[in-house]
Order: sequence, then C-alpha cells, then structure tokens
Amino acid sequence: MSRTVSSWILSSARSSTVLQGKGRWYSICIPNRNKIKWKLVFSKTSPHPAGSCSLDRTFSLPKAFRHTSTEEEHFSFQLSPTQINAILRAGELSHKTLGLNGKNANSVLRFESNQLASNSPIEDRRSAATCLQTAGMMFGVFDGHAGAACAQAVSERLLHYIAVSLMSRQRLEEIELAAEAMKPVRPILQWHRHPNDVEYHEIASQYFENLRVYWQHLLDLDTELGFSLEEAMICAFKRLDSDISLEVQAPQESALMRNIALQVAFSGATACVAHIDGVHLHVANTGDCRAVLGVREEDGTWSTLPLTRDHNAYDEFEIRRLKREHPRSEEKTLFVNDRLLGILMPSRAFGDVQLKWSKELQHSILENSCDVEALNIYQYVPPNYHTPPYLTAEPEVTYHKLRSKDKFLVIASDGLWEMLSNEKVVKLVAGHLTELNVQKPPLTFKKPVNLGYMHNLLLQRKGKGLASLDQNIATHLIRHAIGSNEYGEVDPEKLAAMLALPEDLARMYRDDITVTVVYFNSETIED
Repeated sequence: MSRTVSSWILSSARSSTVLQGKGRWYSICIPNRNKIKWKLVFSKTSPHPAGSCSLDRTFSLPKAFRHTSTEEEHFSFQLSPTQINAILRAGELSHKTLGLNGKNANSVLRFESNQLASNSPIEDRRSAATCLQTAGMMFGVFDGHAGAACAQAVSERLLHYIAVSLMSRQRLEEIELAAEAMKPVRPILQWHRHPNDVEYHEIASQYFENLRVYWQHLLDLDTELGFSLEEAMICAFKRLDSDISLEVQAPQESALMRNIALQVAFSGATACVAHIDGVHLHVANTGDCRAVLGVREEDGTWSTLPLTRDHNAYDEFEIRRLKREHPRSEEKTLFVNDRLLGILMPSRAFGDVQLKWSKELQHSILENSCDVEALNIYQYVPPNYHTPPYLTAEPEVTYHKLRSKDKFLVIASDGLWEMLSNEKVVKLVAGHLTELNVQKPPLTFKKPVNLGYMHNLLLQRKGKGLASLDQNIATHLIRHAIGSNEYGEVDPEKLAAMLALPEDLARMYRDDITVTVVYFNSETIED
C-alpha cells in the first residue's frame, strides 16, 4: 500500500459525515457479486451506557498500536516491525500432542492458532479440546455478528454438548449419579486455551445445569447403541441452539444472567467444528466458516480438499433448501441484496432469534425486559417476515478418512477466506512447512565452543532470514491475508497500514480473522 493509498484512506475517512451528539454511525457491508456497497446505519445509543452489561471482554490490541479514530491529531499509518509482530502474534496459541511415554501415537501431531481483531473488541472465538471420557480431539472456530455474546457462549458450550452426545450410557449414568449426589463430576474435556481467552464465570452454573438436562434427556432415550458421530454433532448443534432460545424465555436468578441470556440470543454466530479420532475426521459446519484439507500428492505437488460449503446466498443448495421450507409467494423475498431477508449473510447460525421467533414472541420478551437499548438490542422485524423460522443452526457434517498424504487441516472464519483462496492458503501452509524443515540446518560446532563462536553462528542463521519467519503458521496466514500485494508477496507498508487502521475504519477494509491449523501425524495414520 503506497503512501498515496494510505493518505486516501485517511482523507476519505476524515471527510465523511459526522453526526453530532450521542449517536454513532455503523458501516454495514452489503456485498454484491460485482461490487461492494456500503450503508450507514445510525444507532441512538452510546457503546456501553452506565449500568449496562458488556460481554466483550476478550483481549484487544494494545492501544499504543491501534488508533481509536481517524480524528486523532497525530494519526499515522507507520508501525515499526516490532510493533507489527507484537500485534500479529498477540493471540498465538500452539499445542503439541504427546502420549504418556512422551511419544505421539495420536493422529494429531500439533495445532497452531491465532486471531486478529477488526471489530473492537473482536467478535470471533475459537476452541480446542481433548476428549477425556470419549476418544478424539475437537477444534472449533466461531464467527460472531451483532456482538460477541453468542460466539462466546457457543465456544464455551458446544464442544461439551458434542462430547456428552458421544458418551456411552454407562458414562452418562456415572456423571448423573455424581451430580445427583453433589459430588465432583469427572472432567469431560481438557481445554487448550490462550491465556486471554475468557469464560462466562457468572453463568457457568446455569450452563452446567442445562448440559445436565441434556444428558438426562439422552438417558431417557433408553438406547444402548447411542449416536453415530454425525448424529451426535447434529444433535449437539441443534440442542445448544434450542437451549440458547429457551434460556432467554425462562426466569433468571439475576439481572446480570438475564442480560447475558438476552445478548446471547439476540446476537449470532456461525460455527465450524472438527472432531478427529484416529483416521476418522468429521467436520460439522453451520454458516460461512470454512475447513480445508491440505494434501501432498505422490509427485510432491499439493492439492486442496474443501470439507465445508459456505451457507449463504451464493450457495444453490441453500437457496433451494429455503425455498422448500417457505411458501412460493416468498421466493423473491428470501434473499435481498444477497442476504437472508436483506439482513444476514449466512443462512445458518446460532442465536439470531430475530429470524427464528414469531413477531409476538420477540415483542413479548423485549417488552418484559429491562433497558434492552442499553444492551444494544433492538426489535426490528424485516419486511416480508411471514413464516419463521428462516434460520437454522443445524450443521452439515462431512466425513473424511485420513490418509498419510493428508498433512494438515485449516479451519478459519470468513475473514481469512475473503482475502485468500483455498488454494492460496494450502500453498502458504505447505511453503511454510518446507521453509521450517529446510531453513533450519543443525548448528555444527567446532571445538572448543565459546560464546563468540555461538554468537556468530546465530548471526549467520539470522542473516539467512530464519529469525523473521513466523513460527506460528496461523500468524503467517494472517500476515499474508492483510498484507499481500497483487503479486502475492507481503508489502510491509500495506501490512502496517492495515494494522494501524483505527476502530472506526478497520471493519470497512477487513473482518475479524481466526485461524486454526491442525497438523496430522502421517506415520500414525499410515500404521
């Protein structure tokens, strides 16, 4: 990004209309197949009025690096390489899988993850966990909209619902007996979290009780065989979405819990979750997050295997599904400006009860609530809202039997895929793997070894560009997503400008990005 472009971004932002008073302008992107149009929508409330319950508590970029507004007196797009790396690497997470003997007998070798905010605070979430009472590992990416509340709740709860759905009747009976006797329940998952990942501690007890109601329901089914993995994932997605809807309709113990339930239900989230057990890979997807497999062919070339479909107005299967579920008279109004009812890009999501409930139920819940405007919740019924629900959280589940040539899985929110194609992402991960393997020759020592000799060796390695390589592959992908020029190379000036974009402008140029890359153990898979 040249200085001319940087200056244009700044001047165009500063010359835009600014409303006086307490109101705020929000930019809402309405994509078209040929171009992008922008609408301005006015909100009458301040971001977080006094006494309101704000749920967006995840880490944000250091304020020293990110401006809050283009109106700042000393606004600048200039960031040092150190600042750029600090921003890009703030959300890095990695985990290597090891067995009891220190060796890896798991089909998952390791995973690396990262996220970068555009919204302030970020609305994306991620999850990774090892199943303790069933087999396998799970990885999830969740893209929130209209706030982070729904994505936060789903990221905390969905993997538990899937794990419970997979448990044997005997295990379910054991944890129910423990809960009934008020004894500690054996952990179901071992979480792999970033230190800044947050939890809803205030409502954890209610979430546990509703999970318990779910496993009691599974016990009442009186089936010995249990669910297949595909059935378990579908059932878990649908049950959690149902619980989100019911929790906001039920009486709550406190105003805080009531506010959380409201914000979760009236915001939304798409979700993509992978369950990996040995050679068995299942991916459940609701919305427009995406999972892509990187495959190394016998001739050394790399190919791409998509494991999800984007559920939106561009997908013919989704268009046909919605047309089947609603009267023919609504065919022309289901999608307006490539959005569901002219409002939502994804056609499947958690939460978003405005597109699932009847008008009467929405009115009843909001009318009997406290100051919903303080929670940034508004009742808006779109035109042609006749036969709800228009939205579902039911996932599409894909099964793939892993082969030794399947090297990695990339799960990411649409913020990455809007910038990079499936093929480009696989190429970048493959190239990163090669660089890490080839560019790290072992240090050869001449005896006797002294500090000066070691220092020179390290300087030689640094001179070959090894020190500048992102160790975390998710960071490498994010760097290329926002900083690549037309030749596919990272332009340092463009990267700095994209990272320095202030909060009132960033969303116009990039979305929140969350990436998790899972590397497979080829030897274990082959055996």
